[in-house]
Amino acid sequence: MTHSADVAVIGAGLVGLATAHHLATQHGVRVVVVDKEARVAAHQSSHNSGVIHSGLYYAPASYRAKLCLRGRDQMVGFCREHGVAHDVCGKLVVATRDDELERLDGLLTRGRENGLAVRAVDAHEIQAIEPHARGLRALFVPEAGIADYPGVAAVLARRIAAAGGEMALGTPFRHAREHGREVLVQTSSESWRVRALVACAGLQADRVAAACGVATDIVIAPFRGEYYQLAPARASLVRNLIYPVPDPRFPFLGVHFTRMATGGVEAGPNAVIALAREGYSWGDISLTDLGAALASPGLRRFVATHLATGVAEIRRSFSKTAFTNTLARLVPALTAADLVRGGSGVRAMALTPAGTMVDDFSFVETERMVHVLNAPSPAATASLAIGEEVATRVMARLT
Repeated sequence: MTHSADVAVIGAGLVGLATAHHLATQHGVRVVVVDKEARVAAHQSSHNSGVIHSGLYYAPASYRAKLCLRGRDQMVGFCREHGVAHDVCGKLVVATRDDELERLDGLLTRGRENGLAVRAVDAHEIQAIEPHARGLRALFVPEAGIADYPGVAAVLARRIAAAGGEMALGTPFRHAREHGREVLVQTSSESWRVRALVACAGLQADRVAAACGVATDIVIAPFRGEYYQLAPARASLVRNLIYPVPDPRFPFLGVHFTRMATGGVEAGPNAVIALAREGYSWGDISLTDLGAALASPGLRRFVATHLATGVAEIRRSFSKTAFTNTLARLVPALTAADLVRGGSGVRAMALTPAGTMVDDFSFVETERMVHVLNAPSPAATASLAIGEEVATRVMARLT
């Protein structure tokens, strides 16, 4: 059976839902959201640290900075309006070694360039904000916070349905082709004729683009982040958010402490290569995904460049002691007994053939399609703003 709609959105994560929501509620567009999973936000959108990012780390002219700054305020307003758990509690970025102080000063400058009320704090004030944290100096970023992102996704899905949109969940996407002024979309069980297609496929973004006939040399590499949780009796070690100064040699923020909007405190994540695109443990192995990863020149070059750091991350994956020691740089009172195994998430890292990370949000467009090819952190924070941006591009194809 062939159905019709104005726009098909491939991917029911936060970015896809935000795009569909904006199209349906602000423009009256008939949307269908297609996802292979039986629930919304099944992967990156519900397997992240739950942080409302401030925009501290991003180059001022980048999409990441502009959309994070706008999206942060939109996300807080959305959570407040719809009763989704959240708290703009602020965070500390703590320098524990002398060689981190210059980088900390650089973050202070960048944060102010991005309009944040970030301020430097000394060792005494670190303890006033987080009594169990220790460091030489830190930044306090009041705009940062926490949110229940699965809760946000659930509200978006309900509002899309209420506006007349269709949620085609548990329906794997197969392929799509532009045909005149239409896009013909084939799923595992049905066909759709739409006037435009949006792909927000996250971990499958490159494959969905290829299935739509869109050429790109970007390859998605899956990196798993593993978390511990503070045992309930020791949750008082952390009030809100405590981060290290990020290491510029590696594209992750480092293990940190996050009070969760729905309760508890997470510690992590590390970052190890996943053996499947949706590989949430070492036991999750896809020979197809693994073969594609090994065949990717970009991933091989990335691994070679970051080999020492990658080995350290794998060691943390298997050694609770190593994981604890890294965290204890920020909170020295922490012991291995204070940590219990938590969940994990898989990040979609977009790599070029040269082995460099695509450092910004990336959009690829054709006459009738818009593909969100790369949406790294702070995509959850910025999702409403990204959705607005993508919806604007889609509307230009419908007029």
